[in-house]
Amino acid sequence: MSLVTLRRVLVLIALLTVVSGLVQAVAPGVLLALLSADATPTSRHFFGIVGMFMVLFGGMLWHALAAGGPQPVPILWAALQKLGASLAVGLGVWNGIFSPLALGVAGFDLLSGVLALVYWRAMSR
Repeated sequence: MSLVTLRRVLVLIALLTVVSGLVQAVAPGVLLALLSADATPTSRHFFGIVGMFMVLFGGMLWHALAAGGPQPVPILWAALQKLGASLAVGLGVWNGIFSPLALGVAGFDLLSGVLALVYWRAMSR
């Protein structure tokens, strides 16, 4: 995959992260129900907070990619956030908090984190 194509894929990932984070922040109970997780006031509150951070990191990734020049620092941190999110969601499935449907989310975040690391490494050379 060329660096230009990878950058375009990462822009799409950034925008999807912002949109899904907004949905999660605004309607956490709906997504928790979709993932077969308990939707208590506490879990909805914290799931909404996670959505807010998704918006922030997705926006940071998009901003770094749109800046025009190499922006390795925010790309690295966005990659680490995606990898951490993948691990956290995977552990949630492992511990029975989320249904196996959430493994799709974990897989998307894992792939996103790896792609962002590949892009970061290419920029850091």
